[in-house]
Amino acid sequence: MAIHLPNFDPQFFQTLIEINPVQNLQATISIPGSKSYTNRALIIAGLTEGECRLEKPLVSDDTKYMIQALRSFGVPVQEEEEAFIVSGKGGKLSASSKEIFIGNAGTAMRFLTSLSALVPGNTRLDGDERMRERPLADLLDCLTQMGVKAVSAKDNGCPPIDIAGGEVPGGDLSLAGDKSSQYLTSILLSAPYFKNDTCVNIQGELTSKPYADITLDIMKTFGVHVENESYQRFTVKAGDRYKAQTYRVESDWSSATYFLAAAAVTGGEVTLTDINPHSVQGDAKFASVLEAMGCRIEKKINALHIKGNPLRGININMNNMPDAVQTLAVTALFAKGETVIQGIGNLRIKETDRISALSNELTRLGAEVEAGEDFLIIRPRKYSGTEIETYNDHRMAMSFAVAGLKIPGVRIKNPKCVEKSFPDFFHQFENL
Repeated sequence: MAIHLPNFDPQFFQTLIEINPVQNLQATISIPGSKSYTNRALIIAGLTEGECRLEKPLVSDDTKYMIQALRSFGVPVQEEEEAFIVSGKGGKLSASSKEIFIGNAGTAMRFLTSLSALVPGNTRLDGDERMRERPLADLLDCLTQMGVKAVSAKDNGCPPIDIAGGEVPGGDLSLAGDKSSQYLTSILLSAPYFKNDTCVNIQGELTSKPYADITLDIMKTFGVHVENESYQRFTVKAGDRYKAQTYRVESDWSSATYFLAAAAVTGGEVTLTDINPHSVQGDAKFASVLEAMGCRIEKKINALHIKGNPLRGININMNNMPDAVQTLAVTALFAKGETVIQGIGNLRIKETDRISALSNELTRLGAEVEAGEDFLIIRPRKYSGTEIETYNDHRMAMSFAVAGLKIPGVRIKNPKCVEKSFPDFFHQFENL
């Protein structure tokens, strides 16, 4: 594959990239560290008492916002090549003299909301225009139940958020589970440093359960056990403390999906190295989704190999793999028969309304698309290249790059938005 950069104009990369089709794809890819694990590890390391070395972390816009926030709370973070060194303060955090800006980093905003409750004094968290539209009301309600003053400055349940922190009581809490598992993660990550035991009772069905599994997995690694009762009740003991250590961040399965899809749509072969095929990350199961569509998958120790074959449409609930929905939707363009993707209502409150964005851009390529409140139906048709609007959403840019491997003339607008989670994506893609 070649990425077309006419006249080497340095401004061009910021505005448009054209993807050229490829045949006989054969590639070996090393995937960057997981954003989900990196941002959780940063919060936990900041709460330990001692030095933590986080190896192979993701270096991206989202993790940089998290690091800046920790530094604002008096936690030193040193960035080395392929490592972050975090000097934890044992939960003794300092108030920031300035507003903390989070951009559009959803994990950082949500995780820091609960962490800010541990900070004596007042904290304001704010973000960009889209972040100011993303809901936090359920998380704020959970903090309010504990007596923490945490409010939306504009009284609309969205950032900017003002938190008056100090000692957090903990206790028995109720949390709506239908919008985001990140609200639960936010409470759990900070809960060991609350005054009393914390029990979070989930109202309804918890969405995106594998992301809760990531939280429980990393908390256990750092020495804190969370009792999980059928994803309906989560209990953390007060007084448990995270233990400072060297921690290697897993490779990111969400980032891996684009390269798996590249093999699937081209009929090529891709090997992913230094990756855990048995990870609790929900998107680790995306390989099985492609297998159900016709691909051949071989799992190895710390590696996975995929061979693309003719694809068939499927009917699937993707609630446990929300970050892979865009990748699947693009892959479905090249399958025989329609693909039905269900259980994805929470995509409407991501970096953009991803259901609407997918419907718009798949249709522009020529697909027949039916979109509902929590589903997409994609029916393949004849395609022609076009400019793809990314809506400043990293996953729109990366997933539609896959379409360009088969459809001539696909051009990705605002490719720099991938810096949110995978700054090196287009260089890696070119190396295919």
